Amino acid sequence: MASKTVSDSKSADRTTPPPLPAPLAVAVADSHTHLDMQSGTPAESLARAASVGVTTVVQVGCDVAGSRWAAELAAEFEAVHAAVALHPNEAPRLVLGDPDGWSGQKRTPGGPPALDAALAEIDALAALPHVKAVGETGLDYFRTGPEGVDIQKESFRRHIEIAKRHGKALVIHDRDAHQDVIDLLLKEGAPERTVFHCYSGDAAMAEVCAEHGWYLSFAGPVTFKANQPLRDALAVTPLDRVLIETDAPFLTPHPYRGRPNAPYLIPVTLRSMAETLGLHEDELATAVAENTARAFGY
Repeated sequence: MASKTVSDSKSADRTTPPPLPAPLAVAVADSHTHLDMQSGTPAESLARAASVGVTTVVQVGCDVAGSRWAAELAAEFEAVHAAVALHPNEAPRLVLGDPDGWSGQKRTPGGPPALDAALAEIDALAALPHVKAVGETGLDYFRTGPEGVDIQKESFRRHIEIAKRHGKALVIHDRDAHQDVIDLLLKEGAPERTVFHCYSGDAAMAEVCAEHGWYLSFAGPVTFKANQPLRDALAVTPLDRVLIETDAPFLTPHPYRGRPNAPYLIPVTLRSMAETLGLHEDELATAVAENTARAFGY
């Protein structure tokens, strides 16, 4: 048998799930994950996470089908809470047939009625008791060009209204759109419980968010060596507004960057964050657990 090449070995490593980390002594929640995009069954993923102290997850929808699935999963598993929404890139895809949306799937243009119909479904799902949040919604200028900006803003406004009307948390996706996201939140009036998913701003923005009582959820990038500005943002965030997430299967923390992410890797990110903050991991875990329950109302 021929020996493996170096490239074969690296390729295999990138598809191999990282090992289980040491369990946390204080149970925490993964505030943002996509179990529908991960390998294995949801039951297997939840059991693996629980084995290391991650006993609750927020399953996040990015379109109507994914939001339905999230709501169904939350109804089935006590450890799952659902968030439902159209991803910022989904709205332009519905209206324009934009092929560069969050999933890269081409969609036939449907115009404003298609967006109205999709938002009506999100509204209905948001009324369910096991749906704890409206999101991920917001603005993403990385994938959607100028022609989609106004559509994204309209979708974001309507998600804000849905969240407030149903008394649910708002989960924000903000990519390359920091100031516009903040401006729109202030203009429309942010829900009482607003969460910046995978926070990517700097320390100055974190201080603005803190002034308004918004929650900042940190993911794998906070562990990357080059991301000192993100750690600076974490350092100025009030401890009672800090959340943690995987955004799995994306954004795997160091030292497993590039390999599949999953909720069971939360302890890796939490320990890195505790080091940044100069806290014992149990103290940070206790705060994160309390914050997540308060932010999502469970």
